[in-house]
Amino acid sequence: MEASECNKEDALDLKEKKSADLRDESGNEIHGVELPKKPRMSKKMIMKNLLVISIAFLLLFTAFQSLQNLQSSLNKEEGLGTVSLSVIYAFGIVAGLFLPPLVINIVGCKWTLAASMFCYVVFIAANLYAVWGTMIPASIIIGTGAATLWAAKCTYLTNIGAWYAEMTNSSRDGTISVFFGVFFMIFQTSQVWGNLISSTVFSQKIPENLNISDDVLEKCGAAYCPSDYQNNTNLDRPDMTKIYTVCGIYLGCACLGIVTIAIFLDKIDHETDGSQMSTKQLLGAIARHFYNSKYQKLLIPLTMYSGIESAFIAGDYTRSFISCSMGVWNVGYVMIAYGVADAACSLIIGRLVKYTGFLPWFILTFILHGGTLITLLVWKPNPDYLILFYLFAIFWGIGDAVIQTLVNALYGYLFTHKPESAFASYRLCESAGFIIAFGYSSFICTDIKIYVCLIFVTVGTLLYCVVEAMQRKQTKYKVDI
Repeated sequence: MEASECNKEDALDLKEKKSADLRDESGNEIHGVELPKKPRMSKKMIMKNLLVISIAFLLLFTAFQSLQNLQSSLNKEEGLGTVSLSVIYAFGIVAGLFLPPLVINIVGCKWTLAASMFCYVVFIAANLYAVWGTMIPASIIIGTGAATLWAAKCTYLTNIGAWYAEMTNSSRDGTISVFFGVFFMIFQTSQVWGNLISSTVFSQKIPENLNISDDVLEKCGAAYCPSDYQNNTNLDRPDMTKIYTVCGIYLGCACLGIVTIAIFLDKIDHETDGSQMSTKQLLGAIARHFYNSKYQKLLIPLTMYSGIESAFIAGDYTRSFISCSMGVWNVGYVMIAYGVADAACSLIIGRLVKYTGFLPWFILTFILHGGTLITLLVWKPNPDYLILFYLFAIFWGIGDAVIQTLVNALYGYLFTHKPESAFASYRLCESAGFIIAFGYSSFICTDIKIYVCLIFVTVGTLLYCVVEAMQRKQTKYKVDI
């Protein structure tokens, strides 16, 4: 992850090297933190780069997120789809421990983004011939690339957000939250375009009889178990011609995202906090951050939930509720509603959080996700009540917008003196959530998965409230940038 020591003093003489005495979340002084040079970008350039990186991710994840949503339905034999997704995040953890600062220090943030995006192209191509021998190696590659991709993105946005706040004399944490909100607003529309592509292609061939017996419907929803798909024609794999068409379109989108980064994104010249460290030293630094930070420990369940809830909507809601009762061709249409809600709320939340703070939004997420999960436990999905499939997806999208936008911004706000180690820890915890959720997806029934989600969202919200209380007590020690 690209380094930027984000704490700054407006009165610094930028012609000289200065250091600042800051305080961590415990109120302890952090001496000798070297402050970054004044940015060479104008406000117009900063906004341009925000749009460029957002559009590039939109193109890339139009392909990947929609393909991820389909893995549990397209590649369900022996759990190939969900196991491959679990491998992605497992290798994301391993790579995230040491690759991001090292890679970015060597090739720079811009080219780290471009190279990492190419790893996603490999995975999309593997779906053209989805067998264990292609999917697992491709999952290893994309997992490695994802670690550097998201670390570079988080630090890039944190840097330009902090710069913009300094140039406009506005709140640093509020401005960073707005930048993350704009990014995720654009990024989450990938759910719309990618799912529209898949549903349009797959719906070209609609079965003559869409009726499904009550006996089969009884085994959908929370009662669904991985072994039940053999007796349900709604879960049959689409024709290979359609799969080739979808993957071909997705490959084009991903390649266009790489070109967007390569041509239009400006470089930012900073070194990482691992630039003078060996891999062993860097791992030690990350481990110390993880061990010493009280905030980090308390945020583990909430950060893991960001992975678990994303895996649930992509791997379990799509298969157990949508595909099981209405067919795989309807997955995209329902997920469009999820994507629209997610994108719209990402922008709104990013703008409002500087006035409301983080707490009300995390409470809202707890209510929406918790209520939806409890309802899904008792609801028997039925195609006659189509609106409910969309309504649950919308509620989940609103909550996901909070989780994805504000947890990122929260890490940038709480851990400004060492953003690289903090974001590496964030990715580690989030990836652990993905691994757990995708790892057991093909082996346990959906009701158990719902209970797991309920536990994590409840514990995560409660512990975040503790962080909020601790942070308010430490307000007097903060450096107002």
